[in-house]
Amino acid sequence: MLQIALFDLDHTLIPFDTGLAWTDFLIARGVFDDAVRVTYLDHCRQYAAGTLDIREMQRANVGALREVPPAEVARWIDDFREHLRPRVPAATRALVDGHRARGDLCAIVTATPRFLAEPLAALFEVPHLLASESAVDARGHRTGEVEGEPCYRGHKIDHVQRWLAAQGHTLQTVGRSWFYSDSANDLPLLQAVSDPVAVSPDARLRAHALAQGWPVIDPSAH
Repeated sequence: MLQIALFDLDHTLIPFDTGLAWTDFLIARGVFDDAVRVTYLDHCRQYAAGTLDIREMQRANVGALREVPPAEVARWIDDFREHLRPRVPAATRALVDGHRARGDLCAIVTATPRFLAEPLAALFEVPHLLASESAVDARGHRTGEVEGEPCYRGHKIDHVQRWLAAQGHTLQTVGRSWFYSDSANDLPLLQAVSDPVAVSPDARLRAHALAQGWPVIDPSAH
């Protein structure tokens, strides 16, 4: 019977925020100025507080690339992947490898825009990526809008169910299903799988996980 292992990305598989790493990467190249970082950090605080409007966040951050030719963004993404390569933790790489070795179908499920999450999915060798989709205009430039529903909070379940449906399954018909996450924002999907795992969790998720008897792990401690 099919078993699946789902992984959140930021502060779960990696101990940092992909969007902030991307922002700093482009600031270092002179593409953005420090004001973009200040805006991004404000959005991160809203995320932690559970008040984030993710569409507004992407308008501000992805929309900053509106006038950049797609080919140039693609070159930056290639460089960004190599920039991130040494930052992939051995502990979470081993976690993914362990699931893959057992034959579990692995997917990253993240609110991060797909074009930013793809380099990390490649570094972890995870074959399936469920992410927020960035809208593009007639020129192929990213507008900052989200195409469809963002892969965020309860919508993560919808993204997972559509992915599984394409393979003839649902969350209810697979065998065991793991989901690893650091954030209480992911409680809907954590509660929908057979094996929820809290990874270096925020305070609200830690309290919930301990109350429910869920495993709590801290890869950085290994």
